[in-house]
Amino acid sequence: MISVIAERYNIHPQTLRLYEREGLIKPARTQGNTRLYGESEIRKLEMILALTRDLGVNLAGVEVILNMQRSIEGAREAIDRVEDQFDQMMRVIRQSVLDKRHGIERENALVRVGTRVLTRVK
Repeated sequence: MISVIAERYNIHPQTLRLYEREGLIKPARTQGNTRLYGESEIRKLEMILALTRDLGVNLAGVEVILNMQRSIEGAREAIDRVEDQFDQMMRVIRQSVLDKRHGIERENALVRVGTRVLTRVK
C-alpha cells in the first residue's frame, strides 16, 4: 500500500502519486482502487530513488533511463530466442554430421525399412 511504501522509503505519498502520474511506476489496484506495489514496482521505485537522490537525475532523465532499460531487456530476450534457435540448428548439424560418418540417411530411413519376416528359432 502507498502508506507502507512511503514510510519504508522515507518519501511522501504525493511523490509516489507523482511518479505514477508521470508513468514511471504503475502499481496494481484493488477493487476498491487501493494501490498495491508489487516486487517489480518496488525495484523500479528503488531505481528511481537511487537515480534522483544519489545521482541527481531529474524525472525526465529517469524516464529516458527506464525506457532504455526496457529496450535492453527486450533486446536480451530477442538474443536469448536467437541463441536457442542457433543451439537447435547446431544440434541438427551435429546429428547430420554423425549420421554421415556412420552412413545413416535419415530422410530415407523410414522408406528403407521394409517388412521383416520373423522366423522361429529352434
